[in-house]
Amino acid sequence: MREIKAADISAAVARMCMSANTRLPDDVRRKFEEGYKNETTEAGREIFRQLLENADLSEETKLPLCQDCGLAIFYVELGEDVVVPGGLNKAITEGMVAGYKDGFLRKSSCDPLTRKNTGDNTPAIIHVDFVPGDRLKISYMAKGGGSENMSRVTMLSPSQGWEGIKKFVVSRVAEAGPNPCPPVILGIGIGGNFEQAPKIAKKALLRKLDDVHPDPKVAAMEAELLEAVNALGIGPMGLGGSYTCLAVKIALAPCHIASLPLAVNVQCHSARHEEVEF
Repeated sequence: MREIKAADISAAVARMCMSANTRLPDDVRRKFEEGYKNETTEAGREIFRQLLENADLSEETKLPLCQDCGLAIFYVELGEDVVVPGGLNKAITEGMVAGYKDGFLRKSSCDPLTRKNTGDNTPAIIHVDFVPGDRLKISYMAKGGGSENMSRVTMLSPSQGWEGIKKFVVSRVAEAGPNPCPPVILGIGIGGNFEQAPKIAKKALLRKLDDVHPDPKVAAMEAELLEAVNALGIGPMGLGGSYTCLAVKIALAPCHIASLPLAVNVQCHSARHEEVEF
């Protein structure tokens, strides 16, 4: 068995929260630069210029990329031979609280009915998958309300197939319009069941924007959806243009013979995430 100190985990999580909220990932920056060069509208190019300037200022000043620092979501791969004295959930949560406090990040978590703020962005949303071995990998995502509000899950009938999936995804982006601060990134969960589809859809957003799915059929599906969504012409911040979406990432899971679950998780242009491995 391998023992990992809770204090080390908390410190790493705190650093991730502060860093992810103030430093744009390299793959996202490359997409912004591509958009600035290739966007077909003047307004769209200006938006990309401003996004790049904002990223530079955020990294320089250590102020958040966006005022909405989101709920803190963690995807954990926990080795079966790992032990965390004091508890893994507690270590992650304490690290998140410290990161949001020390980084002066907005705390957005509140009671769903009274709307009273929890004051420290708790609870952290933690998903744990057990894996063989003695390693621990923690991926953090800051998910803001604007993009999350535009996300949807539906239960299609199996007969609707790929055409039904494509129609739902494109319609969702069209209905969302400028609300999620496009250009967006789409995580698409196909299969599983009612709760699994949105889980894998959101986790798919952790992939690099410029990667290619290892399954050529899925890669072709991602490319087809990206083309269809960008053909809507919503453009950066909804001002029109060819860059409505930066990337589409699909995750698949086996489902019941009578079901075709589909989840569309919309991410804003500021795709804030980092990971650490022990």
